[in-house]
Amino acid sequence: MSEQEEKKAVKPKKPKIPRQKMPEQDPIERAHNFYEVALGYDNDLALLEASRCLKCKKPYCISGCPVEVDIPDFLEMVKAGDLIGAAWKVKEKNSLPRIAGRVCPQESQCEAKCVLNKKGKGEPCAIGRLERYVTDWAAVHGEGKMPQLPKPTGLKVGVVGSGPAGLTLAGALIKKGVAVTVFEALHELGGVLVYGIPEFRLPKAIVRAEVDELRQLGVEFKTNWVVGRTQTVDELLEKEKYDGVFIGTGAGAPLFLKIPGENLNGVYSANEFLTRANLMKAYLFPQADTPIAKGRRVVVFGGGNVAMDSARTALRLGAEEVTIVYRRTMDELPARAEEVHHAVEEGIRFELLAAPLEIIGNEAGWAVGVHCQKMQLGEPDASGRRRPVPIPGETFNIECDTAIVSIGNAANPLVPSTTIGLETNKWGNIVADPESGKTSKDRVWAGGDIVTGAATVILAMGAGRKSALAMMDTFGIG
Repeated sequence: MSEQEEKKAVKPKKPKIPRQKMPEQDPIERAHNFYEVALGYDNDLALLEASRCLKCKKPYCISGCPVEVDIPDFLEMVKAGDLIGAAWKVKEKNSLPRIAGRVCPQESQCEAKCVLNKKGKGEPCAIGRLERYVTDWAAVHGEGKMPQLPKPTGLKVGVVGSGPAGLTLAGALIKKGVAVTVFEALHELGGVLVYGIPEFRLPKAIVRAEVDELRQLGVEFKTNWVVGRTQTVDELLEKEKYDGVFIGTGAGAPLFLKIPGENLNGVYSANEFLTRANLMKAYLFPQADTPIAKGRRVVVFGGGNVAMDSARTALRLGAEEVTIVYRRTMDELPARAEEVHHAVEEGIRFELLAAPLEIIGNEAGWAVGVHCQKMQLGEPDASGRRRPVPIPGETFNIECDTAIVSIGNAANPLVPSTTIGLETNKWGNIVADPESGKTSKDRVWAGGDIVTGAATVILAMGAGRKSALAMMDTFGIG
């Protein structure tokens, strides 16, 4: 054996660095409080995780990000210890990075494209956790000066709704010298970010901080302003002389099961339950003046992220037993794997292959149980998942005093019905070009759940960014 071969033979292999776990609250403790579950990386964990990035020549991770953050560059800055630079690199494309770092399903977006995710390479780089780390760090330690804004263009845009799509568009346009006013129907800004996502997943202080940053950039916000009632889209365009209007009102109208007993006391839509608990702080009653039924035995119908949020919120409100009723198996649950894992850790029960037939009530008009049908999986349906079909003659009951329906949402018809010439589809969603957000009405764009139906925060942000770019092109600015 030659000397060179001998050196090669004894050269130790560089050990692979595993994906760094996110520190979390203990499941038993967190099941009884509303503090954030995930505690975030510290500096050592962040540096170790960032060092796993391969700095690929073809960074597929960027193509997996709906807002196209330059992921390899921001990770290189983390490696170099330039956390402020890393935060600003993220913010070049993402106006809500502290939010996205917490609730974006990175596992099916940027991280799914990570080369480390391929066979033999190990788990993907924890891009979302690092995005959260650098932007949280920058918020605490100071980010330096705000970005230099261009001279005002004289253009102004109205944004209907302060959810993730509207806030993202506002952030992109204000940085190009366009005056932006955001109209919000509720008393607090953030849309689904504040009324739909629990404190233990996304603290309201984080949302307020992101909104405040947009306000410092010059975005104007008007709350308690119901477009379609206070003013219509047409009045914003013609009377108020807005050059363009973006509609990002989300999909806030709850869907129901249409089974007997849904009108009983103790039955909530997930929208109402979470809005009361999250935005109106029902968990602090009577300090906060919004009561909510704190059930002893709670049943939640559905298997998405909202169902997990509802179940875990009910547990924190003091429920002794919380059961999720879902008509397929754990393998088909549409919720994020992380949220399902957290729910299981906290003691949420899963009644799988079951569908509710009736909510049972007592003479006083309160829910006391649910009559369910046992199911089995048949052939795949349009979603690609195996279709649940009833097993004849096999039913059972679950005792409960609170039931929460979490099977999806539909578009609120207020804005479309009061806007002349705005085309909608058979589900009531606004018809808009998927690449530009342009609608059938001149000078009106739309994006997010009002167009696609209920989806994720990051996809709504991506739609807001695309519409902002389309508006810039239309206005001749860049």
